[in-house]
Amino acid sequence: MLIIDAHLDLAWSALQWNRNLLESAYTIRATEAGIPGKGRAQNTVSLPDMRRGRVAVSFVTMLARSTGHKREYLDYGSQAQAYGVAMGQLAYYRALQMDGHARILKDGPSLRAHATEWEAWESNGADPLTTPPLGFVLSMESADPIRDPAQLEGWWKAGLRLLGPTHYGPGRYAGGTGSELGLTELGEPLLREMNRLGILLDLTHLSDEAFWEAVKVYEGAVLASHNNCRALVPHQRQFSDEQLKLIIERDGVVGAAFDVWMLQPGFVRGGSNEAVFIDTVIDHIDHLCQLAGNSRHAAIGTDLDGGFGREQSPCDLDTIADLQQLPAKLATRGYAEGDIKNIMHGNWLRLLYKAWGD
Repeated sequence: MLIIDAHLDLAWSALQWNRNLLESAYTIRATEAGIPGKGRAQNTVSLPDMRRGRVAVSFVTMLARSTGHKREYLDYGSQAQAYGVAMGQLAYYRALQMDGHARILKDGPSLRAHATEWEAWESNGADPLTTPPLGFVLSMESADPIRDPAQLEGWWKAGLRLLGPTHYGPGRYAGGTGSELGLTELGEPLLREMNRLGILLDLTHLSDEAFWEAVKVYEGAVLASHNNCRALVPHQRQFSDEQLKLIIERDGVVGAAFDVWMLQPGFVRGGSNEAVFIDTVIDHIDHLCQLAGNSRHAAIGTDLDGGFGREQSPCDLDTIADLQQLPAKLATRGYAEGDIKNIMHGNWLRLLYKAWGD
């Protein structure tokens, strides 16, 4: 079954981690053997493995913070650095498109043509060596690279279609995970400019305070690209049932994340993932579906290789191609074929078509 994954940090992995994503996950692991550091030689994502897993579309990020808390390859000492890094990540996606590996999707007609081509490929034998190009929807995780709200239109013209205003800590536009800060003085003007341009608001990583402030200002389509359920894993990084119900009421979609830290209560980074399976992800999908009373708001947003690898992913997942286990597992839980298609790709398509037009 065709898959849409709503959160992959491909450019960050390729540039900040210096991975050649044109090689298989296994080849990348071999080249990283002996390199110290979390996630090294444990990666799960590459373009060949995405093709094997029929990940026809992914929301791919530009990620660079400037919070004042410097962290190597992620959080930079100045806004100018964050801007430069994000522009480099944008150039990487453009290079993949120029070389025929991917296509950047910006509107309803291009998305529909892309989906039609992949469906035709699937019906003609689904040879992973002959897939169409991968489809990329450009997203930004943390708006710190945007110098001011007036610059957002330039990013939109460059292809940006989804924006999460913050990441971890005190972002330039809003408080993020681990903080109790709301919108900054730049936050509301940014949201109003997003409204004007039609850039979708990704609520992921907003603090509770910033979440409720943002949804009062922003009037367009909302989503949570990679978020799980606080009722199952009680931590601020997850969304409460009240927050999930707001997304449901706004006809939004939530992508279930595969980070074990977001799947196992009390998980300590560096601990064992042996008790967490792909079925654990389905627990979160099912919780959301039960809240909604239907399957129209649950989807996939794995965050695989988002600073971790197999060691912090479900233990029965080797590469991103193993997302193909999900349809059978959902069927075992009693989900009908139409509901499974909604979760695997249909809900993201509906959200984008509604926002972009056909």
